[in-house]
Amino acid sequence: MLFRHLYDDDLAQGSFLVGCQAAGEAIVIDPRRDVGVYLDEAANANLRIVAVTETHVHADYLSGSRELAVATGAVLHLSTPGDAYAFAATPLRDGSVIDVGNVRVRAVHTPGHTPEHLAFLITDRATTDDPAIMVTGDFVFVGDVGRPDLIDETGRGADTRFAAAAALFRSLADRFLTLPDHLQVWPGHGAGSACGKALGAVANTTVGYERRVAWWVPYVERDDAPGFVDELLAGQPDAPAYFGRMKRQNAAGPAILGALPPLRPYGATELADGAHLLVDARPHALPPAAGIEGAISVPAGSRFATYASYVIDPERDVRPIVLLGTDSSVAEDLRARLLRVGIDRVVGYLHDVSAMPTRTLPSVAPGELDQLEDRFVLDVRTRSEFADGHVPGAHRLHAGSVMWNLDRIPRDRPVVTYCQSGARSAVAASALRAAGFDDVRELHGSFDAWRRQQPAHIDVTTDDA
Repeated sequence: MLFRHLYDDDLAQGSFLVGCQAAGEAIVIDPRRDVGVYLDEAANANLRIVAVTETHVHADYLSGSRELAVATGAVLHLSTPGDAYAFAATPLRDGSVIDVGNVRVRAVHTPGHTPEHLAFLITDRATTDDPAIMVTGDFVFVGDVGRPDLIDETGRGADTRFAAAAALFRSLADRFLTLPDHLQVWPGHGAGSACGKALGAVANTTVGYERRVAWWVPYVERDDAPGFVDELLAGQPDAPAYFGRMKRQNAAGPAILGALPPLRPYGATELADGAHLLVDARPHALPPAAGIEGAISVPAGSRFATYASYVIDPERDVRPIVLLGTDSSVAEDLRARLLRVGIDRVVGYLHDVSAMPTRTLPSVAPGELDQLEDRFVLDVRTRSEFADGHVPGAHRLHAGSVMWNLDRIPRDRPVVTYCQSGARSAVAASALRAAGFDDVRELHGSFDAWRRQQPAHIDVTTDDA
């Protein structure tokens, strides 16, 4: 048996290629949208992808299941409980089996994170009849479990979290803790994902290890479902606004892309009419006067797709996208990463931005913030970060929700943005400027710098500081 874990650090998302070398066949579980990586992996191993499946309707990235099935002619297998999908596929139910040569993949219905959620037990039947691996999707993570509140958070339900948390408790008790300790556990996400609140940073675990160390095990062992529900629902991270779009598109069926044309180079004069959405992919550590007029700043770093999804809504802004400050190879990579969050309209790039109109990106020093009259201070961090300390009087909107809540931000006052160290704040501030907010300033050094300047006796966790 061949088992490949393909991990996207940007979205903290894992997918899997599982194959039988004897039969030359493979299945892919939870593929992302730019499916070339699976085609390459399969070709390098002399395997043909004959089946594609996924654990559930995802909220944090756009599924590549349909794309890969069309590209390879593979059979698409999807969960039927809850009627989650609006397009045709071979149905999977609890106990359904997909055989790929000597490899057997058995579906286990594990509701909780979502009603239709499946985990997959994988057995190499050439060696044993006992499964060796469980691919758990958003059911069990390393040290945590999937959050049950995303259907509510994404606007697809109301007060479903309590019943979902109770269902997750039963799935853990009846489906997970009944498995042997040696079984490998490969989850769909790692640290950095908003699909749980305490995900581990290592790629995999075992049933036995989770039985010994996971926070939720004592609740299940003493059959304390109410305590488990309370603890699970407390302190879940913010769900970025784009999660709702991912849920809708994944349930309806993501558009099939097929072969994409190469990106074309643009000249500065072609971008002067505002007909394109400009994404400045240069680093944030540039002179303040180097900001490009009308562009959203999303550096081409490790969180590019995540931050882009925070501030670009392709359902509302249908302009073609041009990436600024990149060459052709970087631009192609960035386009592939944007496809994973359903931002499809990247058409080209501009490498030399020296002829583009610029504007100064104003900032406020921490020591000068109190002197800025009529300021509106916008904290774009998470709930937990805000609770640990914030600028007095700050208004909190997660960076991934700012552009969906513009009515909560005044246009007739100076707006000062900050996050922890400045990266998220710079992205949000650039998007606000591009949306027509005239006076948006960034808190220099963000909250870390501001906090260092406060007297030791000041309590920055309340607005009474």
